[in-house]
Order: sequence, then C-alpha cells, then structure tokens
Amino acid sequence: MFEGQPKGLFALALANTGERFGYYTMLAVFALFLRANYGLSPAVAGTIYSSFLMFVYFFPLIGGILADKFGFGKMVTTGIVIMFMGYLLLSVPLGGDKVALMVMLAALLLIGFGTGLFKGNLQVMVGNLYDDPKYADKRDAGFSIFYMAINIGALFAPTAAIKIKEYAETSLGYSSNDAYHFSFAVACASLILSIAIYYVFRKTFRHTEGGKKKDTVADKASAAEPELSKEETKQRIVALCLVFAVVIFFWMAFHQNGLSLTYFADEFTSQTSSGVQSMAFDVWNLVLIIFIVYAGFSLFQSKTAKGRYISAAVIIVAVALLVYKYSLIQGEISISAPIFQQFNPFYVVALTPVSMAIFGALSAKGKEPSAPRKIAYGMIVAAAAYALMALSSFGLPTPETVMGPDGEPVGKHVADVTPNLLIGVYLILTFGELLLSPMGISFVSKVAPPKYKGMMMGGWFVATAIGNQLVVVGGLLWGAVPLWVCWSVFLGVCLVAAIFMFAMMKRLEKVAK
Repeated sequence: MFEGQPKGLFALALANTGERFGYYTMLAVFALFLRANYGLSPAVAGTIYSSFLMFVYFFPLIGGILADKFGFGKMVTTGIVIMFMGYLLLSVPLGGDKVALMVMLAALLLIGFGTGLFKGNLQVMVGNLYDDPKYADKRDAGFSIFYMAINIGALFAPTAAIKIKEYAETSLGYSSNDAYHFSFAVACASLILSIAIYYVFRKTFRHTEGGKKKDTVADKASAAEPELSKEETKQRIVALCLVFAVVIFFWMAFHQNGLSLTYFADEFTSQTSSGVQSMAFDVWNLVLIIFIVYAGFSLFQSKTAKGRYISAAVIIVAVALLVYKYSLIQGEISISAPIFQQFNPFYVVALTPVSMAIFGALSAKGKEPSAPRKIAYGMIVAAAAYALMALSSFGLPTPETVMGPDGEPVGKHVADVTPNLLIGVYLILTFGELLLSPMGISFVSKVAPPKYKGMMMGGWFVATAIGNQLVVVGGLLWGAVPLWVCWSVFLGVCLVAAIFMFAMMKRLEKVAK
C-alpha cells in the first residue's frame, strides 16, 4: 500500500493531518455552539454553518489563481498564518451579544480565506509529485493515502472537542458556552504542529512548490508535455465542469453530518449506550480496530517472516486490549451528539486499505472502474444512506424547538432511536465518500490542462463550496417537515446527480484515458 510512493507524499499528508485535526475539532461542536451561545434557531445556525463551509471551499479558487502566479508553496505557508489568526480570534470568549457575533464572523472569514490558500494548493503539490514518470501509475493510490491522513486528524477531533470542553467546565469553572472556545483553541496548537512538519520535511517536496523559477520537477514535466490544442483544453475543462456539477449534490448531502444529522443525534438518538455498542464511542477502541485492519493486511502482504510475526503480534495485542476493555464495562455511558462525527473518519482510515486492495485487484484484471464511474457509484451509495434514514424516520414526530429555563432554544428529546442507525448511516456515506472524493481529486490533477492546474483544483473546491452552501437546506427543513421528507430530499438529489453522471460517462471517460 505504501511501497513505491514518493517521500514527499507522507510529509504533505502529515502537514495536512495537523491542520485538519484543528479544523474538525472546531467543526464538531460549531453548530451546537451557534445555537447555545447566540440563541439562534436551527435555520439561522444552519445558514451560518453552511456559509462558513461554503467560504472554506470557495476560497481555494482564489488561492489556486494566486498560486498559478506566485507558487503553491508561498500560498500554503501564507494560508497557515491567516488561519492561525482566525482560530486565535475564535478562541476568545466574548459572550453572546452582537459584538461577539461580529467578531466570530470575522474569525470565520479569516479561517475560510486561509484554508483557501492552504488546502487546494497543498493538494496540487501532492499531484505534482506524480508528474514524475516513475510515480505516475501510483497517483490514485497516493491520493487515497493522502485522504486517509486527512481523516486521521478528523478521527480524534470530536473526542478532543468534547473532552477539552468538559475540562474547561468541570476543572476550570467556565460556563458551558465559554467552554466551547477551548475546543476552538485546539486548532491554534494543531496549526503550529502543521507548519513545523511542513518546514522540517520540506526538502522532500520542495520541487513541487512552483514559483517563478522554472526548474522544478513539476515545471519540467509541464514543459515536456505536448502543448494541448484549444479544442483539447476545452474538452478537458468541460469534462471537469460536468464532474464539478455532480459533486455539488454529494457534498450537500454528505456535510449534513455536522448539521441535520447532528441535530438528529442531539434530539432523537438515545443519549446512553451500554455493552459492546458503548465501546464504539471510545476513540481508542476505534484506533485498536484500525491497527487490527492494517496489521491484517501486513500479515498477508509482508515479504518476510519477521514482518508477518510482527503483524500477528500487533493483532493479538490489539484484540487482547479490546477484550480487556470490554471486561471493564459497567452499566451505561453517556453519549454527546458531536461524538457521532468520529465514525466517518474512522471508517475512511479503516477502509482505505480495503478499497485500495479491491481496486488494485480489479486493475490487475483490467476491470477497475474509471474515476468518473467511481464518482457515479459514490452518488448511488450516498442515496442509499439517506434511504435508510428516511425509512427509519417513518413514525417519528416533526422536530420541535422549545425554550429552556435560561431562555435559549434547546432540542427536545422526543425519541430514543438506537445509535446504531447513525453508526450504520455514516458507514454507508463513507463508502460513497471513498468512491467520490479521493478519486475526484485525482481526476482533477490528471485531467486539468497544465496551465490551469491551480484554477481547476480551485474549481473542485468551488463545487464543494456550492454544495456546502446548500447544506443549509437541512437546517431549513429541520422542524418544517416530517423527518422522512427531510432525508428524502437528499436521497432524491443524489439519485438525480448519479443519473446525470452516467449520461455523461462516455465524454468523461474519453478525457480520463
């Protein structure tokens, strides 16, 4: 899985892991923070949440245009500095008045712009590693590894957000609302780690940073490519725009994990768990399962007896620890709604080697689906996840908003749906994500005309931005319609997008060759 990859991949992946850990720690509690701290309705909180996500993914277009002129490396480091300023501002507890709200919005703007300079351009640099012919056939695998690293950061984020908030409340004596800001401060520390990793290992990927000097591997590879005709350039850009149009609706549905699905976890899902099920809510148990998965692959793929023995030992120790931790379980544990967001990154990390093995086997037989076809399959899988939500929500009442004793809106717990529903839905959504997101990024880096790489990667993020803005639909529907209708909307748009993708398949696969 990791063999034969350029060293720069791991350095860039780790730098991105640190940044993503901070981002998802903040995002895990952000929607609930908006409602608790400022007394906002689900719809207004959803509007701010989705608008922030939109800016986070829109600004990479500007970042890409700037990087095409000034270099990807400069934009990445500038972006980290700007993000740090935004998270620092968000970390200051200023209360819940209008001034505090304006400061919060300014912080979000800084975070969004800084992420725009950082995120897309870092991924272009990853793509540039594979412009070297000796790595060209490992591009899809490389982006799968890179995507997995992103989710390692996201895996620990919900637990970190909840634990640091609880610590601020119980040990430091901060109010519930002020304690949220400690979760946001985690992002500042993670960015320091991210920039440290970037500069310590910079020599392994410096040739991908671009800039004015035309002496990088990426520049030489670009210069060596045959000049595309205007017609070929147009065909590639049109194909990319068709893909962008489809992924809008995937992200609209997928990023409900931080909004309507979190509302569902907060208001309808059981707040307690026991037995084997309760073990799923301890992130360290999930880490042990990941060790078992990777050691299992190593056990069968290792070329030496020593390697197989080590892999077997890791599996035995991990299983023993899980059994021991299970023996310590007594009674029920409490569940906080944001903790459900750990399941998606867990599944991504655990299932990445599985998906790579499956597609590797299909590739060896000449039967691996093209990137556009994988994207279409991903849309169908996402539709299946919301079909499950819709079917499971029949008979549940329409969400209500009631006022708490302090005059703030709070969710009314009107049902105790098993946590297994959301655990299963996140599994299905993750299958869709693995088919769509890393393959889509790889497709863009491969198909984009050399002169417009930064802009086209920015275009991918603009599509994501539009989808994220449409996440607000979940907030607007929450409480306005029965739950099954809310989920059916996302089911419908995913199916329509999949049908459109299949209709355009021949055109897309032509440019992907």
